[in-house]
Amino acid sequence: MDRFYIITNSDKDPSMEITGKIVDYLKEYKRSCEIQQASRQHEGTYHYTDPSLIPDGVQCIIVLGGDGTLLQAARDVVHREIPLLGINLGQLGFLAEVDLQSLYSALDQLMADDYEVEERMMLEGCVYRGDELIGKDIALNDIVIGRDGHLRVVRFKNYVNDVYLNSYNADGIIISTPTGSTGYSLSAGGPIVSPNAAMTIMTPIAPHTLNTRSIIFPSEDVITVEIGKGRHCDCEKGLASFDGASSIGMVTGDCIVIRQAKVKTRILKLNHLSFVEVLRRKMRDS
Repeated sequence: MDRFYIITNSDKDPSMEITGKIVDYLKEYKRSCEIQQASRQHEGTYHYTDPSLIPDGVQCIIVLGGDGTLLQAARDVVHREIPLLGINLGQLGFLAEVDLQSLYSALDQLMADDYEVEERMMLEGCVYRGDELIGKDIALNDIVIGRDGHLRVVRFKNYVNDVYLNSYNADGIIISTPTGSTGYSLSAGGPIVSPNAAMTIMTPIAPHTLNTRSIIFPSEDVITVEIGKGRHCDCEKGLASFDGASSIGMVTGDCIVIRQAKVKTRILKLNHLSFVEVLRRKMRDS
């Protein structure tokens, strides 16, 4: 690899010291490298990273921060089809596998073309009010449908491939990819799934029933979640959240149609550390 691009979380590297060291190291070996600081965009076509600023010909995007920063970058730049490498400035992450101790050896591997590329499935969620599409977005980890406003449960009606599945009262529902199975879904009692798998996981959040558990569906299945009426048949307000970074408001009668996205996130894998080993270390440290 010869052409690099860095996306930096300025909260994790406020003085840009680590970012500068990476740039200096790459330029020492005659590689090109440019920088963009991730910052939240309240309006526009991207959320944190402007993909239009990434020059043509970039072969690798180095994301400096952690799993959260990498998630945000992945959603913004996925259509550029450039592989991402996460540099974790915190604890061991599931997505950002490189830490500061292995930083320079990782850069050496990239320059020597010693790496593998993993493709991770993403989800697309389209929110409808009747027949009108009122918003859509993509997610690498999960799409969460929950309440908006008062602290009370919401009625959810769930369909798979347009066939009614079930209804229940809960705080919310998580629709997760295998990559996201180790995130919010896991905290809500969902299963851990290898990120290389292709499937979709539906996990309720604090359901008001004893027989509601996570359900795993093939990746080609289409899941529809509808916001039901409130306890007194009043209008409920909900929120569809994408990777915890962006959201679309919903009300009773609205539904979100979730399917596998046409695009995939490309993650660079440098070491031979298996998912099982990463999982073991995370469980040991928790």
